[in-house]
Amino acid sequence: MYALVMAIAGGVVKHWGRLEVAGTEHLPLEGPVLLIGNHDSNWDPVAIGKAGESRRQIRALAKSTLWKTKPLAFVMNGMGQIPVRRGQGDAHALDTAITELASGACIGVFPEGTISRGAYLRPRSGAGRLAQAVPAATVVSVSVTGTVDLVRFPLRPTIRVEFFPPRDGQLAAGEEPGAFMVRVVEEIRERAPIAIPGRRKTAAKYRRAQEERAAEEAGKTRVEGAPATDEDLETATG
Repeated sequence: MYALVMAIAGGVVKHWGRLEVAGTEHLPLEGPVLLIGNHDSNWDPVAIGKAGESRRQIRALAKSTLWKTKPLAFVMNGMGQIPVRRGQGDAHALDTAITELASGACIGVFPEGTISRGAYLRPRSGAGRLAQAVPAATVVSVSVTGTVDLVRFPLRPTIRVEFFPPRDGQLAAGEEPGAFMVRVVEEIRERAPIAIPGRRKTAAKYRRAQEERAAEEAGKTRVEGAPATDEDLETATG
């Protein structure tokens, strides 16, 4: 099933998406691997899977709602993906991921939890807890860009996937799982800035929501009528 999906959907990413891949030497050929990536498009798991296809089969933690449709559930199960209930402490999914990781699987996780849609999403600590529970696992970062353009036909995208080790190393002794995920995701986002998905109307909706959030946050941090601070001026001027 995994090979079939990579051949069909992965073929779209590779050929129409002009897939560029870098850093595959950082993806171990065997042993437990925890793969951490950014998430701006539904095509990200396919792009990452295709990019790493010659090295590993990647088993992803995916939102459980994907299993509501029987044909899709059949595909997800056939690919060995692991369902996670969003917004809940899904101990069963975490236990399953720990067991599979400890047995030598390559597990892919998007710590941002869902597609960014132009907004900053606080990295979740779950992936860090996986690294903590299986210290033998190698954490590998992966950045993905260009996938948001796949739906913008006739615009042809250029998709790039890059694998690399965390700049400041693996989870350190005494480092909190949440703090570990923050530093890993921040580094990934340096290479793959948040991108807004969807065609023109959908992207415009997300862009408006992004602007409204920014205005709301600015209102919270500034008291109306108060003089601008040095920090405000630095933010305004970049």
